[in-house]
Amino acid sequence: MAQPIPLEIQPRNPRAELLSRLEQAPEEHAEAILATYEVLQQLHERGVLEIMRGGLAASDEILKKVVDGAKTPEGIRAIRNLLFFGRILGNIEPEWFEGIFKAIPEGIAQVTADRGQRVSLFGLLRRLTSKDSLRGLFAAVDFLQAFGRHLQVLNTYVSCTGCGLRVECVSCALIARRARGAG
Repeated sequence: MAQPIPLEIQPRNPRAELLSRLEQAPEEHAEAILATYEVLQQLHERGVLEIMRGGLAASDEILKKVVDGAKTPEGIRAIRNLLFFGRILGNIEPEWFEGIFKAIPEGIAQVTADRGQRVSLFGLLRRLTSKDSLRGLFAAVDFLQAFGRHLQVLNTYVSCTGCGLRVECVSCALIARRARGAG
């Protein structure tokens, strides 16, 4: 009859495995370790590590001040505005911003270059009737119309006397609905 083969499994020593990996790490990752030391040295020279150490030591006090500031009506409005602006920015195509921000330095360059030139009413009218100026004026008028339309909505909100938040005024909302024929 066959005899069983004795199987003896050595107990695993995770600490010894870690020490072995740690001893081999400088050889395998020498460049990365040296680069990390250089980064740490630069952070130390610029005082970043000291600032981080101070921030960690005062983290409870800093967190308390941030929370206290966020609990105020101004803090609540600021957070709501940031969230709102995030949604707005997410709806705007980057190309539109690119066009606006490219136009700013170009416009400033034209204004500063034309300082010696006399400004005349006819010159201004000629510039206003150019294709690009009319396109810009139409965009500005479209913006102003949309802004005015939304100002009407703002009139239906009032500030809460307790916390300062803007809430919908029932009487203004009813008047607005009746005016639209929905009430």
